[in-house]
Amino acid sequence: MNIVVVGLSHKTAAVEIREKVAFAPTHMEKPLQALIGLEDITEGVIVSTCNRVEIYVTTRDIAGGIARVKRFLADHHNVSLEWLEPHLYAYHGEDAIRHVFRVASSLDSMVVGEPQILGQIKTSYGYAAEYKSSGIILNRFLHKAFSVAKRVRTETKIASSAVSVAFAAVELARKIFNDLSDKTVMLIGAGEMCELAAKHFLNNGVRGLMVTNRTFERAEKLAEEFDGKAVRFDDLFDQLHKADIILSSTGAPHTIIGAGDLADVMRRRKQKPMFFIDIAIPRDIDPGVNDVENVYLFTVDDLQEVVSANLQQRAEEARKAEEIVSQEIGQFFKWLSSLEVTPTIVALRSKFDEIRRAELDKTLAGWKDLPPDGQKRLEALTNAIMNKLLHPPTSLIKKTGQGGRTDLYVDALRALFELQIGAGADEELAELEE
Repeated sequence: MNIVVVGLSHKTAAVEIREKVAFAPTHMEKPLQALIGLEDITEGVIVSTCNRVEIYVTTRDIAGGIARVKRFLADHHNVSLEWLEPHLYAYHGEDAIRHVFRVASSLDSMVVGEPQILGQIKTSYGYAAEYKSSGIILNRFLHKAFSVAKRVRTETKIASSAVSVAFAAVELARKIFNDLSDKTVMLIGAGEMCELAAKHFLNNGVRGLMVTNRTFERAEKLAEEFDGKAVRFDDLFDQLHKADIILSSTGAPHTIIGAGDLADVMRRRKQKPMFFIDIAIPRDIDPGVNDVENVYLFTVDDLQEVVSANLQQRAEEARKAEEIVSQEIGQFFKWLSSLEVTPTIVALRSKFDEIRRAELDKTLAGWKDLPPDGQKRLEALTNAIMNKLLHPPTSLIKKTGQGGRTDLYVDALRALFELQIGAGADEELAELEE
């Protein structure tokens, strides 16, 4: 049985293409059932996020399986396969295993190390389990992918450093104040960057959040979302002394805070440190603010330096993560290969034993004066001959099952000896999964 991956991502398709083939997370039953209803597709999982759409299936027919899944993806979304195919990639065997392990470990993400993708794959697997489109192989496969991702996060620092300007601002604030649990943040502006920064600050345990904006309604909306306090823009300097950390990101054409504005603010704060983060272009805060005692000012360029350094660190950690993925591929592929090997060996021995017993029964039927001891010796002789004949092929196929290509040997044995893999094989696979 082969694992096949067909999909597209931010690396192969623009957002206007990805959105046309996205699957609604609340309507997964129908596409999953249609997927496993395809010829020679036995199991299936659909992963659909803003940055990728991928389908994982098991099949004996690699080329046919890939073609059918591509057609399914196009037909389900009513788009032309000719239009879609240039943006698709397909993997099978070890390449498919490596790809999914890398995706789950966030090595294939737009931002390497981001944690969201693992949760998204777990959610997708949950739908497949709920609607019974995954089975022994994909169950084991995705659980292994989850454990690989956990090992990568435990044994590397791939997700430990900020790689966004908003998160870098939080990281710098922690370096200045050490503990943020007694700090209050003021956001000047209510756009996307301020919203993202608010999430990061709250996740790092700040005590309070204030929001001000020239349009007060927008400040109220953002403050309400994060259980903070909205401040009218005209009251900014009356409230500024209450903030320990100020992040500004407005569209003002000129600076809105200068060094002279902080004399009264710092007096009211009794010279307690203030941390200003100016991520606006053009700048909201005059550079002279940095000369005020106990005031620290960082601009978007300062933060970008932090991000660049952290991206380099993540690249180094990613190399360690790739080594972990390579190690885990071998272990999983050994298990996957055993799923083909064990039922084939059982069927081969059963076939030979069936022939041996039939021929032995014919011989004994015409040998009436053969004593019981002779019958036992003849039984042992034929059994020994069968075992010696089967020893080389079974030893070889077991060795290839430890990491090599087993499909050629398995297919050859099944074809040469007309082996039938019956219902008993499912029980053996279940035992292997345990």
